[in-house]
Amino acid sequence: MSRSLRRGALAATAVVFSIASLAACGAGNNAETLKVKPDNAATAVDTIEIQNATVITQPKVDAEGPAAVSATVFNNGSKQQTLDAITLPGSNTAVKLSPAQGSGPITVPAQGSVIIGGAGNASAVIENGQEVAKNAGGVQEAVFRFSETGDVKLQAFVVPATSFFASYGPSSLPKPPAQEGEPSGTPSTTPSGTPSPTATGQAGTPGNGESGEPGTPSDSSSASHDAGH
Repeated sequence: MSRSLRRGALAATAVVFSIASLAACGAGNNAETLKVKPDNAATAVDTIEIQNATVITQPKVDAEGPAAVSATVFNNGSKQQTLDAITLPGSNTAVKLSPAQGSGPITVPAQGSVIIGGAGNASAVIENGQEVAKNAGGVQEAVFRFSETGDVKLQAFVVPATSFFASYGPSSLPKPPAQEGEPSGTPSTTPSGTPSPTATGQAGTPGNGESGEPGTPSDSSSASHDAGH
């Protein structure tokens, strides 16, 4: 075997051993040291864990309308908790919370979770969306207040309701109805009344104002004309 072939074989063997060694370390008792944190706003306090916390604004940054908070809340404790409020420090807008069904607080069951945002889930609507839209592309501090754990703070990403976030964001602000006295639509070009096709004028006068054709003489006019001749 030539020297070049031997060197290639040795290099390949070294690579195989290196990969095998790394795999063994990852599967061993110290595998936890290789944890990878998710690339989203997440935090944990006591038995409460919040993941994917996001503030979703209108699709266009300068558009008027509400915004929304989206997140997944886990309760790892043995007692259910309620999410009593979400506040946004630094802004002057309120967040309205609603459960997925019915009314009342959002309840996070023991050893369970609740999704906030999206069809069929609990909702957290920010009344003045423009107040937080100024942070689009950045972060907004959010405080989740729970009945037992208390305040849980984190930095939520601020994104527009486009692409993946479209189904979790707020609906666009509806257009106001037309004011009284203003035309409600395109004016009709069809006349409201249709001219009668029957001639009603005297002999020698047009029976149809649009065609200009002479009308049919009445019976009395015909009789007089015949008597004179």
